[in-house]
Amino acid sequence: MSFSKRLLAAWYDGHPALILLRPLEWLYRRVVDGKRARFVAGEGSIYQPSVPLIVVGNITVGGTGKTPLILWLIEHCRRRGLRVGVVSRGYGAKPPQLPWRVQADQAAALAGDEPLLIVRRSGVAMMIDPDRGRAVRALLATEKLDLILSDDGLQHYRLARDLELVLIDAARGLGNGRCLPAGPLREPVERLQSVDGVLYNGASEDRDNGFAFRLQPTALINLLSGERKPVDHFPPGQAMHAVAGIGNPQRFFNTLETLHWQPVPHAFADHAEYSARALSFEPALPLVMTEKDAVKCRAFAAPDWWYLAVDALPSEAFTAWFDTQLLRLLPDRLLP
Repeated sequence: MSFSKRLLAAWYDGHPALILLRPLEWLYRRVVDGKRARFVAGEGSIYQPSVPLIVVGNITVGGTGKTPLILWLIEHCRRRGLRVGVVSRGYGAKPPQLPWRVQADQAAALAGDEPLLIVRRSGVAMMIDPDRGRAVRALLATEKLDLILSDDGLQHYRLARDLELVLIDAARGLGNGRCLPAGPLREPVERLQSVDGVLYNGASEDRDNGFAFRLQPTALINLLSGERKPVDHFPPGQAMHAVAGIGNPQRFFNTLETLHWQPVPHAFADHAEYSARALSFEPALPLVMTEKDAVKCRAFAAPDWWYLAVDALPSEAFTAWFDTQLLRLLPDRLLP
């Protein structure tokens, strides 16, 4: 087991050695608390976009389902008649210049796996740049938009925001509740009291302090041909190699099991780079991966490689609440 996996297990399952990291946690909290305090006080260079900006982020390390939720938000806003753009840090992307406009025909190494997935699925206008304010400026200079979604960026305090949505994995929660490096939190748990909305990925019902949403498998899509099959394409009990290079690979493997398949799990690091050799497994079985992984593997895919498409399904209460927020932010732009 790698060091990162051991550390992750310690954060969520507990380990006495974590107490040795408390001094470093104290220093980390001093830094993040200072950044937050300066932002709240309006100090420093903070860019305020000319249109409302919604941050979709988290306070924990690891995946919480941001990408599927952003895709849901894009489509929901479009149904309300809004022109939407997206900005992202573009983790792992290596474009020739920044900011960079992501196009569907670009390579994942150029645009980043998550931005490319979002653009290929939705066709949304997307700009990537670690300086998200600069990405927003570039996007607004080329597109007439009503609203911008920021993929992550909750802790990017040089960018003003009109709404903050925080996602939490309902099964893993906040781990030991401590900040890096003694725990999985990017900011203290008290930060949740200042955000506008909290969503629990995998929760069966809304909670007192947040809304439920889940990821619904919708189709199997062949990497080589693009052929789309229903999720019952494989019979119950089908054995398959399962590949996941996401923040929480086990969630993907659990999803395959809920479809009554028998996955042979192959967990990779988040944003992992792949090759045909790295994905050559024995025995010969169908291979199913996440959509995020698939954008990096089409060029060398085998005929029996598939990805599982999933859609976010927020609760009705969240949808109603979000519509009230849109009405507050854009009272003159919404369709009835």
